Amino acid sequence: MAAYRPGMNTSRSRAGTWRTAALAVLLTTGVITGTATGSASAGSARTETAVGSSGGVTETVVRVKAPLPASFGARPAACDWLSYLRYRSSAGPASAADADRVLVAQPGILEGAGAFDSVARNTVTRAAQQGRNLEFWALDRRSNCLEDHTGTASGDQHTAVDYYYRGKQVAGRTFAGFVGDDQLGWMARLGIEQTVRDQYDLLAAELPDQKVRKEKVLCGGHSLGGVVTGYFATADFDGDPATTADAGQNQCAGYFALDTTVSTSLGDLSGSIPDDTGLPDIGLGYGVVQAGLDSGLFPRSLSAPVLLNPETMTLLAIAGVGAVQDPDGESDLPGYLPRNTNIEATNRFLFSRDPATFLTGSPAVKDFRLTNEAVLGALMDDQSVPLAFLQSSVGFFDGGPITDKNFPVTNGSSAQPGLFGTEYKAIPAEPHGPLYTWRDYDRVGDADDPGYRSSDGTPFTAAGKEVTDIQELARSMGTQPLDFTEQYFPTKLVTDLELSTSPQVKRLVVHPGGLTARPTLTVLAGDGLLAGRIPADLHPVVADGYQHLDVLTAAPVQNNGRPEPVSTALTEFARDPR
Repeated sequence: MAAYRPGMNTSRSRAGTWRTAALAVLLTTGVITGTATGSASAGSARTETAVGSSGGVTETVVRVKAPLPASFGARPAACDWLSYLRYRSSAGPASAADADRVLVAQPGILEGAGAFDSVARNTVTRAAQQGRNLEFWALDRRSNCLEDHTGTASGDQHTAVDYYYRGKQVAGRTFAGFVGDDQLGWMARLGIEQTVRDQYDLLAAELPDQKVRKEKVLCGGHSLGGVVTGYFATADFDGDPATTADAGQNQCAGYFALDTTVSTSLGDLSGSIPDDTGLPDIGLGYGVVQAGLDSGLFPRSLSAPVLLNPETMTLLAIAGVGAVQDPDGESDLPGYLPRNTNIEATNRFLFSRDPATFLTGSPAVKDFRLTNEAVLGALMDDQSVPLAFLQSSVGFFDGGPITDKNFPVTNGSSAQPGLFGTEYKAIPAEPHGPLYTWRDYDRVGDADDPGYRSSDGTPFTAAGKEVTDIQELARSMGTQPLDFTEQYFPTKLVTDLELSTSPQVKRLVVHPGGLTARPTLTVLAGDGLLAGRIPADLHPVVADGYQHLDVLTAAPVQNNGRPEPVSTALTEFARDPR
């Protein structure tokens, strides 16, 4: 039987409400030129705009003006603001300073604030059920200021495609195009130093009393966000190491790490960054790398030829829109998209059953009949998408014959772990055949489940390995005012961390004891990137069956009938960090 999920806002009957709310927010704040209704006056240094309230959780998008130094050079006005999604109990205090705790989360690589939607709601809800008021702040990196949400905010999949790819207007606005690297000169300086400074400035602006920050704020993040948190914990923000009220460790009552560790090294996350993203050779040294970024010789934004670039990551949000708009309807998205090399290569990479299919392009994804939910599942599920850091355990294909997906690696081969994940991959078997639907996480293992198996007899999945609701994922990807994905990730942030032993980066670690100065909660995905690699002395909480993204996206009630373990652990840690 399907699990009962209290307080969820994922029913199909409420989809229109979410689309309407998202459109209102995005058209008001998308370019940060207007003032949020009822929350600030003209010229304000802060805006807070309602996204919606449901299930006892109120969500707003907050923007705080924090201009970059003049040395960064010319940039859009929107990029002089910092943004985050604020989740709080609807019955709790309006002022964050009056909350029992405030959890502040840094996103991972290629990840935006919208990715935290489910874990934020689950955590706030669980605390409220226990009579406590928590806030969860999902931070957006400054570079997300470049994203234009107008098309997805329409709530209509065709409108979004027409806006981003065919030059059609939405609400009187025409898409200016995906931002080229020649327009990103200011991002050449957007590394770890500015990233942790942004977090400090935001906290100081929102919670001016340092004592409140030290007593109530829990600092953490997902994936790369754990390393960012490590640098924040060891940083000094007033230029005088002898004065410590400003030290990063003294802005936090504790730290939390979601499928990561709080550290100042990328070592734990090795293998999570694709090889073809244009990163410069780190052996060149800090000075040469910085000169390459300044000159444009090296790309200022992390991007890959297929899948991981602004154009194709926008498709993930559009797929989310379709799954919210008409979950069970037959999708025409693959055929409605424009034909270009980038989109065609991405479709082949994601939806080829073997190397021959990839090379010939036949059968193509448009040759299969898929519901809108099945399209989203194919793009994000751990039995479908080949890259481990994009995987969630969101259910399985249904409605027709399924076969092995042996591209880019063969099921059961030694090349399977690491970057490609551990799960066998599957794909619909019959083009021009039945309508393939999506079996949600809580229906896997039900009496009517066909129990699909690989050609070697291995079950593709089981109830204990499915944890994320497809509609929650769709909402997070398609309706949030701040994106689930990150279209323009600063290359310098990764190169700085890769060059952590260089003098220019080492100097940022002013208070190394800050890493262990506060209690730390480490939560690991049982099937994720770090499975089996974290020292036992960190006493990690292990979420069995979870993939890397599931620690953010998992449903509040799991298939074993128990509350979701990540938000449960965060709630308990917030009660008494130790």
